[in-house]
Amino acid sequence: NTITMAANGQANMTEMETFLPKDASSLASKDGKYKISVSPAKTRDLEAERLNNIDGKYYDPFKERKVEHPTSDCDTLTHLLKASLGSGILSMPLAFKNTGVALGVFCTILVAVVCTHCCYIIVKCAHVLYYKTRVPAMSFADVGESAFANGPPWGRKFAKVARIAIQLGLFSAYFGTCSVYTVLIGTNFEQVVEYYFDVELDLRVYIIALLLPLILLSWVPNLKSLAPVSMVANLFMGLGLGITIYYLVQDMPSPREQPQFNIVGIPAFFSICIFAMEAIGVIMPLENSMTHPQHFTGLCGVLNQGMSGVTLIYILMGFLGYVKYGDATEDSITLNLPTEEWLAQSVKVLVGLAVFCTYGLQYYVCLDIVWSGLKDRYSKNARLAEYVVRTALTAIAVFLAVAVPSIGPFIGLIGAFCFSLLGLIIPILIEIITYWDIGFGPCNWVIYKNILVFIFGLFALVFGSYTSIRDIVTLYSPSDNMNSTIGANTTEMLELLENTLTPLNTSEIINNTLAAVTNLTDSFS
Repeated sequence: NTITMAANGQANMTEMETFLPKDASSLASKDGKYKISVSPAKTRDLEAERLNNIDGKYYDPFKERKVEHPTSDCDTLTHLLKASLGSGILSMPLAFKNTGVALGVFCTILVAVVCTHCCYIIVKCAHVLYYKTRVPAMSFADVGESAFANGPPWGRKFAKVARIAIQLGLFSAYFGTCSVYTVLIGTNFEQVVEYYFDVELDLRVYIIALLLPLILLSWVPNLKSLAPVSMVANLFMGLGLGITIYYLVQDMPSPREQPQFNIVGIPAFFSICIFAMEAIGVIMPLENSMTHPQHFTGLCGVLNQGMSGVTLIYILMGFLGYVKYGDATEDSITLNLPTEEWLAQSVKVLVGLAVFCTYGLQYYVCLDIVWSGLKDRYSKNARLAEYVVRTALTAIAVFLAVAVPSIGPFIGLIGAFCFSLLGLIIPILIEIITYWDIGFGPCNWVIYKNILVFIFGLFALVFGSYTSIRDIVTLYSPSDNMNSTIGANTTEMLELLENTLTPLNTSEIINNTLAAVTNLTDSFS
């Protein structure tokens, strides 16, 4: 029987039908395992039955999950908006400056679709693995480890490696983000204080002053309690963006006056947009804390709702900012606002407060990784030990920022490397490993789709890292020689790309890719 029967005799579809691929019609059985390759719904139901009835009992991971302080769909949406609407949105006009108006809109939508899809992949694979392993909740690292441990035989020895790599990447990226946030908050308040009170203090003074407030924020016990903080952060950021937009629409020129397409600027655009919008590290903590985890995915799920709104705001800010200021667009749009008006200056305060409130959500990712590895050692005094860890991590992040206030470009390099791997490349690898015994759709379309995402992720990795390295060189090089150096490097890179994409090389790349896909498909068969 492939469905569970209600008391009235009607059939209730199993939860697995939400995420198992609709792509199978032939089924081969060996030692209790099914191999699915083509598509009616019956095969999906058989796969669901296999996963749910390993020992003859139906298993529902969402009913088995016990969350002490579950979050509602609204709470989760608030956190998701805050995770994706960071200070990076203020650089979107600069991103549009690199690509032009029309191409900027298209590239923003492309980045949003790919990033959202990769987040969806992680949650979808997690739901499949819940049934396979009978574990009701998993972190991102758990999903990676479980996928390999239950995947094809050749990949099972890499399960622990996958877990460690994901944890290391997440911690490095998000802990670095926490340090950069302290610098950003301190810088915003420093500029306002110096302008209105004519007081000049070292930036480190402002950063160290944040230590106690950030420690108190790090003590917020769970995501349910953190939801009001994220709501306040969204309010501050919304007010700041609203004031910014007010200035942008004043005497705004026609969009036709600005360039529409500049393909050469696409790498710089991606290096800004991807890492501003990426929120892969908070996806599984948010899903794990939900009252109804099934509502996270789906056409009108929390993920799609949140990312649709985020995409529209990113497009609006980039479009208006670039159309207004054109080639005069600064790295952050707040630098274009009139310094003599208090309303414009208030944007810096509002952004600083929004980033401060966002710190708690970014910090939660780091805490979750560290505390999950330590809590079993301190079972007797778990509460005290947890707050010691919370305090220590915050203090280290602040002291790191005090020691190196110019840490931003270095963390940007780590973020470019980690977020490209974690947010774009690892999810598609997990999907392939998870679905190796379920199927990849008609004509193995999932494999081809993932190849495109892999190319996109590799592109983001290379150019994101290049941009961060360029910023580091700019930071420690004399400004006289820097422009010529950057120009020479950019020209050299473009020539390399042009030579690489000749018709001959392109055909070779396509042929090699098709051969690799064929070999991969054969290995799974």
